[in-house]
Amino acid sequence: MKITSEMSNNEILKIELIHLRQEHRDLDSAIDALHNVINADLLSITRLKRNKLAIKDKIARIEDKLTPDIIA
Repeated sequence: MKITSEMSNNEILKIELIHLRQEHRDLDSAIDALHNVINADLLSITRLKRNKLAIKDKIARIEDKLTPDIIA
């Protein structure tokens, strides 16, 4: 792997995107697990869902940066 100073901005964004997608999947699994608990803490589920949505927004922003603008 290249040293950070040698990596382009797009490469850094792609690595961050991979990390955020994994974190999004992990939160999804945690939310599913809490839903299966009989006395699930609704506040915890709400917080996890809020974090998941924030990560989804970050993913969308990074994807926008990586996708070139197309003039129609």
